Amino acid sequence: MEIEREAPGSERGRSWRANPAAAQDAQGEKKFGDGDETFVKEPAWKRFLSHVGPGFMVSLAYLDPGNLETDLQAGANHRYELLWVILIGLIFALIIQSLAANLGVVTGKHLAEICKSEYPKPVMICLWLLAEVAVIAADIPEVIGTAFAFYLLFRIPVWIGVLITGSSTLLLLGLQRYGVRKLEFLISMLVFVMAACFFGELSIVKPPAKEVLKGLFIPKLKGNGATADAIALLGALVMPHNLFLHSALVLSRKTPSSVRGIKDACRFFLYESGFALFVALLINIAVVSVSGTVCFGENLSAEDIDKCSDLSLDNSSFLLKNVLGRSSSIVYGVALLASGQSSTITGTYAGQYIMQGFLDIKMKTWLRNLMTRCIAIAPSLVVSIIGGSNGAGRLIIIASMILSFELPFALIPLLKFSSSSSKMGPHKNSIYIIVFSWTLGLMLIGINVYFLSTSFMGWLINSSLPTYAKVLVGVVVCPLMLVYLVAVVYLTFRKDTVVTFVADSCKADAEKAAGGSGEDDDEPVPYREDLADIPLPAHSRG
Repeated sequence: MEIEREAPGSERGRSWRANPAAAQDAQGEKKFGDGDETFVKEPAWKRFLSHVGPGFMVSLAYLDPGNLETDLQAGANHRYELLWVILIGLIFALIIQSLAANLGVVTGKHLAEICKSEYPKPVMICLWLLAEVAVIAADIPEVIGTAFAFYLLFRIPVWIGVLITGSSTLLLLGLQRYGVRKLEFLISMLVFVMAACFFGELSIVKPPAKEVLKGLFIPKLKGNGATADAIALLGALVMPHNLFLHSALVLSRKTPSSVRGIKDACRFFLYESGFALFVALLINIAVVSVSGTVCFGENLSAEDIDKCSDLSLDNSSFLLKNVLGRSSSIVYGVALLASGQSSTITGTYAGQYIMQGFLDIKMKTWLRNLMTRCIAIAPSLVVSIIGGSNGAGRLIIIASMILSFELPFALIPLLKFSSSSSKMGPHKNSIYIIVFSWTLGLMLIGINVYFLSTSFMGWLINSSLPTYAKVLVGVVVCPLMLVYLVAVVYLTFRKDTVVTFVADSCKADAEKAAGGSGEDDDEPVPYREDLADIPLPAHSRG
């Protein structure tokens, strides 16, 4: 029997015959291919730089206009007391994003592709639809935030700004023709423009460092609405479409097909994500601190007090009015434009990976980008035309609630796959990571479900609807909530059936050629520790 093995970067690789000597050679000497030897001989810093890029693109989901709005509201309502929520949220984000990157590196497939191969077709279609809705919900604050930035800078109506945002995103995605690294460089520059604007604002308002540090490390939930604002901050930080995106972006790197190469890639992507999310943490801290300092400051006019009580993206430029005058709207608008435009690019990227992974549709990249862009901006365009800036602002709140609702349908598959031997082989999560990630994941899901259910019941009880309408709404929504809980339980406890860690079958083939167990070829072969050092075939990596 013959197994084909591709050298990294080649269209077709050389073939090697699985025999006892080859199997022993792979176990005992841990031989690498030519590409692996070159990779290992390179300095560590060069290998790290070759992996930089995906983490910065992913970090934009934690800096999008939806996050900025929740940060502004948290600062205006509670000053610095909720900074610890951002810190915990981004630590958890680092964990789950590293799991998503590891899944892509090890399996050679992204999360949507593995979901397609693992789940029955009806479940797969439901997951695809939910993922598409998540992309739309994530794109709403990004598109509307960019439209608000165009209004602040050029006085362009919001609905026209939505159209400009959609078209400009497609133009920027045209950089893919010149390589993904060019697009990643542009995204990184936008991140640093955003950082420069908000850090500049921070240096002007000069919040008390002691109070900021206390808010960052001493948990508090005091005051009216503190719990709701804390949950909103968490919901805005952890987004489901980002998990699909990160597992796909890492596939753009040439990772050596050996165990050592994979471990190095996972480690480098963790470092890069850590640095990118640290920058995101600093920017989020700056936004909350600026809002908290200004709204709790002295000499506020009655108009500014009213704005602080209902702070949103389109009326926040006043925060620097006293120190920058008219230029405050320009600085704020540039930061909002960088935030919205860059995050819409990553949202479109996520949409095309989700569509390709779940449906395996073969179409040109520009056509797929156009489809996902039109689907994503349609709700924002309709609402901005009908409801103007006020309606668009309310749509951002609805989008955040949808993202909280959808999180389990991306997070649970990721936690299960990254902890599975059949998916990850020897690279699966350690028992400590499994316990920690599942504990945090289930806590976050539970908090979101509690918040959504109590918010809905509170709205239903206090609404002005007639009694029969309230009963009708309850009769419709309660069964849907039950279906939601059943779906979450199903995803959590369903046993994986598909082996995607291709090295398992290759090791089994080598073992059989050496006179192994001789099991039926159609049966999945369990992972074996004693064959852990056989390099992965590069063709199995996508």
